[in-house]
Amino acid sequence: MSWRDRLPAVRGKVLFDEPLGPFTWFRVGGPAEVVFLPADAEDLAEFLKALDPAVPVAPIGVGSNTLVRDGGVEGVVVRLGKGFSGVEPRGDHRIYAGAALLDAVLAREAAKAGIAGLEFYRGVPGSVGGALTMNAGCYGAETKDVLVEAYAVTRAGATITLSNAELGYSYRKSARAAAEPLIFTGALFAGTPDAPAAIEARMSAITERREASQPIREKTGGSTFKNPPGHSSWQLVDQAGWRGKPFGGAMFSPLHANFLINTGEATAADLEGLGEAVRADVKAKFGVELDWEIKRIGKPG
Repeated sequence: MSWRDRLPAVRGKVLFDEPLGPFTWFRVGGPAEVVFLPADAEDLAEFLKALDPAVPVAPIGVGSNTLVRDGGVEGVVVRLGKGFSGVEPRGDHRIYAGAALLDAVLAREAAKAGIAGLEFYRGVPGSVGGALTMNAGCYGAETKDVLVEAYAVTRAGATITLSNAELGYSYRKSARAAAEPLIFTGALFAGTPDAPAAIEARMSAITERREASQPIREKTGGSTFKNPPGHSSWQLVDQAGWRGKPFGGAMFSPLHANFLINTGEATAADLEGLGEAVRADVKAKFGVELDWEIKRIGKPG
């Protein structure tokens, strides 16, 4: 009998051999053995507590910064939905957000409540859970600047609260999340008081800047590589001659050379292969190592 025949009872939804391409912004990738859509944090915790500990579990968020390989993903992929998308001002210029809430919606709701400091989330593609996992940020601000505490479920099904300091944030990384499998369910953020109109004006400026400089309407995963110390990844990709150069169905955007895009017919192998080719070329030409910012999961096709 397979582990899939012994899954615990849930209030959410369980899908078998579900293609993951539609769950990601790249729109590519093979199937997951199981996709679990929990009803709420309690449903998630009880499921993980009862699941065979040998079964791998991977959260996928809204798939904005994820490349699923063509061979699919073994084990359980967890996708958080409506039960994790709440948002609520908590007083003292604080605001709670569920992990499935889009970062841009968090920014908008904070502005309505007169909470400044979260405007940068208007320019971050993805959800709160992803932002917590990788210390997401842009335009000089990042998650660690505004986070009070985060709420998560461990692989063993324990519900925990983690302070900003306990998450061990650095550039595009949480030491705690890297060391221990966690599924974030929500977080509490703190800002400063300001007039909603003033906050909205700053967010509009971020939106205009992003739309002018990034291919946001393409099938993309956002920034492909982290910025190496002292360098900008887009400049290295551009100087190596890869801006707008086709590679199968993949390409680094002519608009922003650090944005990998699916031009319409790409496979995950095309996208990852292009990324690796660029990494090798930049290393050979400039002696600089580019590290992936996009999370790659699953098996090759």
